[in-house]
Amino acid sequence: MTAPFNFGQLRFLKALTEALFHDADMVISADQVVANICDLFAKVGGTKLDEIRLSLTATELVLGGPFFTEDDIAGRAEKVRDRLQNSQIDLFQDMARLRGIVYACYYGHWQPGLEPGDQDANAANPVHRQIGFTLPKFRQRGAGEMPIEAVHGREIDPAHILDADTLGDEYDVIVLGSGAGGGVAAFNIAAQGYKVLVVEAGPFYPSHAITHHELDMVASLYKHGALQTSTNRDFVVFQGRCVGGSSTINNGICLRVNEPGRTHPDALDVLAKWASIGAPVDAAAFHASYDAVQAKLGIAKIEPRSGRHNGPHLLNGWAAYAAASSDPREQRAVADWFAKNFGPPFTPTACAYCGYCNSGCAYGRRMGIAQTYLPEACRDHGARILPGTKAERIVWQTAIDGRREAEAVKLILPDGSQRLVRARVGVVVACGTIASSKLLDRSDIDGTGYQVSLNVASPVVALMPDGVGGDAWDEDQMASYVDCGDFLLESHFQPPMSMASLMPGWFADHAARMQNFGRVHSAGILFPADRRGRVKDDKLEFRLDTTDDLPVLRRAMATLTKVHFAAGAIECYPAVASGRKVTADMDIDAFFAREIREQDDITLSSSHPHGGNAINENPQYGVVDPRCRVHGTTNVLVTDASVFPSCIRVNAQWTTMAMAQYATGRSDPFG
Repeated sequence: MTAPFNFGQLRFLKALTEALFHDADMVISADQVVANICDLFAKVGGTKLDEIRLSLTATELVLGGPFFTEDDIAGRAEKVRDRLQNSQIDLFQDMARLRGIVYACYYGHWQPGLEPGDQDANAANPVHRQIGFTLPKFRQRGAGEMPIEAVHGREIDPAHILDADTLGDEYDVIVLGSGAGGGVAAFNIAAQGYKVLVVEAGPFYPSHAITHHELDMVASLYKHGALQTSTNRDFVVFQGRCVGGSSTINNGICLRVNEPGRTHPDALDVLAKWASIGAPVDAAAFHASYDAVQAKLGIAKIEPRSGRHNGPHLLNGWAAYAAASSDPREQRAVADWFAKNFGPPFTPTACAYCGYCNSGCAYGRRMGIAQTYLPEACRDHGARILPGTKAERIVWQTAIDGRREAEAVKLILPDGSQRLVRARVGVVVACGTIASSKLLDRSDIDGTGYQVSLNVASPVVALMPDGVGGDAWDEDQMASYVDCGDFLLESHFQPPMSMASLMPGWFADHAARMQNFGRVHSAGILFPADRRGRVKDDKLEFRLDTTDDLPVLRRAMATLTKVHFAAGAIECYPAVASGRKVTADMDIDAFFAREIREQDDITLSSSHPHGGNAINENPQYGVVDPRCRVHGTTNVLVTDASVFPSCIRVNAQWTTMAMAQYATGRSDPFG
C-alpha cells in the first residue's frame, strides 16, 4: 500500500500529535498515532486524501511552517491554542478539526493479531486499559443478560454476489444503491417477477467479516471513511458505502413522522407540509408502508436492559427537568425508548448491546437491509448484487410520446473498466441524497440537488459522580429520546475511537475526559435544518439560517445541558470549538449565546441528508412525480431519501424504507 503522506507531512503530523497531547500521558507513541492516521487515509484514499494533504500543508503554515516542528512541545501547544483552539477565523476553525482525527487515531489504536479484528490480541490494548474500556469478548454477562454471540443464517449468499466475469449484459431492472431505498425497491420489484440487478458502489461485508477495529471499519464501510464534509467543512455527513448502505452502520432508530404518542403534539405535520407544497402523499397508504417495513424488520421498542445507562439517564433527567419547567411545550414533550430493527427485541436473537452499532454489527443481530430484503430478493426472487461498482450515468433513448426512456446504465467496475448494461424495463436510483443527485445530474436530468435538508446533530457529554451508572459503554449506543417539538434529544454513547472524535476539549483536558470514560454519560441534540443545502460540484453546500436555525441550536444545547444537570451531572462538555466546560452554577443560556455565534463555533454532523430530488406534481418544482418517477421519463424511479420534499425532523431510516415501499410495493411501478 502506497504511503499516503510525504516526509514533511509525516513530520508535521507527529509534531501536531505531540502538541495535542501536551501535559497528557500517552501509552502509545506519537509515531504509532501517525502510523494509525496513515493506515486510515491509505484505505480511504480518493479526494478525501487529497483534501487532508492540502489541509496539513495549510495548517502547518498557519502554525509557523518549519518553525512549528522545531519548537518544543509546550511552544507548539501554545501555538495550537492561540491559532486553532481560540480562533474565530473560519479557515482556522476548519483546520482545528484535525484534532478529531488525531484523537480518533490515538484512541482507535488496534494491535494486530492473527486474524482481522483479533480481540484476543487486544485484550491488553494499552489505550483501552488507560480509559478502563473492555472489548465485548471479555465482558462479563450475568443471568438475564444477552450473551454477545453471533446469530447465523441471515446473510446474503456469496453465490448471489457478482463480479465482472459473472455480470450479465442485460437485466429487466437495474437498482442503483443497496441501502434503505434500494434494498426495499429491489425486493419488491424482484418479487413482481422482474430480473433485478442491484449495483452498489461500496464493498460486500457480511456480518462475520465485520470487526471491532473501528478505524478499519469506518474506512471500509463509510463514504470517505466517515470524513465526508460539506463544502465549508462545518458539517460532517455520515453515509454508509457498502452492501446494505447506511442500514449497516446506523443505530437502527425507527421513528415515523407524526406518530401519536411518539411525536410531540406541536410538531410540524410533515405529510401535510408536503401536500401544501405540491407533493401530496396518501397518508393512509404511507403509514401502511411503514407497517409493511415494520413486519419485515421486526421493528419494536428496544429492551431497557440494552440501554441501561445512557437511556434512563436521559429519561430521568428529562423528567426532573420538565417537572420544574413552566413551559407548556416542555410539559407536552414525549420521552420514550427508541424503536429499532435490532433483534427483534425480546427474542433470542435480540440486540446483544455491544455498543458498536456505528461500525457494523459483527454478530448478525441487526435486521438491516443486508440481512432481510436483499438476501430474500436474491434467494427467493433471483436478484443479484454487484458491489464495488460505480454507476456513471443512465443512457437514454426517446420514447414514442417524446419522454426519455432509460435504455442502459454505464458502470465503472472495480478495476476501472467500463461496462454498458442494458435495462429492458427500467432503472431505480437509490444511491442516497448526495450520490443520487450527482448521478441524475450526470445523466442530464435538470434541477437535481436543490433544497437538501439535514437533521443536524451535536453532542453534550456529562461527567457523573464516581460510581454512578457503571460502565456507560456496555450498552446499545442509542436508547432513548425526548421530542421537544422543534428539536429532539437523543441518548448515545460510542466506543473509544468514535467517542474520542466527538469528545470536546483540547490537550490534557481532553485526555482527562477520556480517562473518565466509564463515568461520562452522553446525549445529543437533533434539529431540522429545512432545505438549506445544495449538491454542487459533487459536494454538499450547506449553511444554517442565522435567524431561524442558530437560536434553535443554542436553545437545544442549553436544554440538554440542563437535563444532564437535572440527572446529577457534575459538569458538562458541549461540543463547542473552544472546548470549555459548563458547570451547574453558570448561566447556561448565556454560555451558549457567547459560544455559538455562527455554525463554525460548534461541532455539527448529520446522518440523515434528505431532499435534493424532491417529489412535486409540477416538474418546475421537483425532480420526481408523486409516484417517485422522474419527470419527463417513462421508466426511471428514485426511491431514496432524496425525494423528500422537506425535512422530516426525525431519523430517516424507516421513512426512507417506507417511501421505497410506497413507490414499489403497492403495485408494479413499471406496469
